[in-house]
Amino acid sequence: MPLQRRLPKRGFKSLSPATYQVVNVGELNRCGGDQSITPQILAERGLVRKASLPVKILGAGILTQALEVQAQAFSLTATEKIRQAGGKAIILS
Repeated sequence: MPLQRRLPKRGFKSLSPATYQVVNVGELNRCGGDQSITPQILAERGLVRKASLPVKILGAGILTQALEVQAQAFSLTATEKIRQAGGKAIILS
C-alpha cells in the first residue's frame, strides 16, 4: 500500500496563528465620554492587557453611545451595532 494511504490524515495547522485580545461591544460603554476608542485607551481602562497586541471587537452587548472605535479586527455584528449607534468602526493595520 502506498505511503500516503498509510499515514494518518491531519488538518492544516498554521505555524503563526493570529491571537487577538477580545473586547465585547457592551464593554465599550465603560470607556466614558471618549469619542475615539483606541487600543491604548482600552489598555488604560483595563479592558485589554497590552496595547501592543491585536484587539478584536465582538458583538455581545448593547452600545449606547456613538463612538469611533479603532481595532485590528471586528465581527460583523460588532460593526453593525457600532454603526447603528451612530459611530464608526476603523480597522487598524
